[in-house]
Amino acid sequence: MGRRLDFGHAAGDVYRAFIQADRALCEGPLDTRLYHLAKLRASQINQCVFCVDMHVYELKEMGETDDRLFQLVAWRESELFDARERAILAYTESATRLGDDGVPDDVWAEAARHLDEKELGALVGAVALINAFNRISVPTQNRPPIRT
Repeated sequence: MGRRLDFGHAAGDVYRAFIQADRALCEGPLDTRLYHLAKLRASQINQCVFCVDMHVYELKEMGETDDRLFQLVAWRESELFDARERAILAYTESATRLGDDGVPDDVWAEAARHLDEKELGALVGAVALINAFNRISVPTQNRPPIRT
């Protein structure tokens, strides 16, 4: 299975705008590690192998433990995530799946309890952006590098 389309080449201006938005979010008020946890969880839900691979390696470079990375997919049952992380992950899942009711009030309220307004705005932008990236990489079959 090869990549269907090099999006960066085919839509360079759009791709560069996405990268610029990602840089702004990385430099924004939301803790970088939390930003990457949200990106990894959304990418797991969307089954985006390219983004899952990238965000695991980014988190490992930041010192994230293997146990937390292994348990992220089952974070609700894990004892390794604190209340703030759980609020961010719950928001990420709700905003990624967007059911008929969107993000439920209780999920929003819990995120707002743990994040200030600027952090919450950054989280909304982060989850929207990673979902956009996933929706580019999955259809174009973007693949991670093979590491040995």
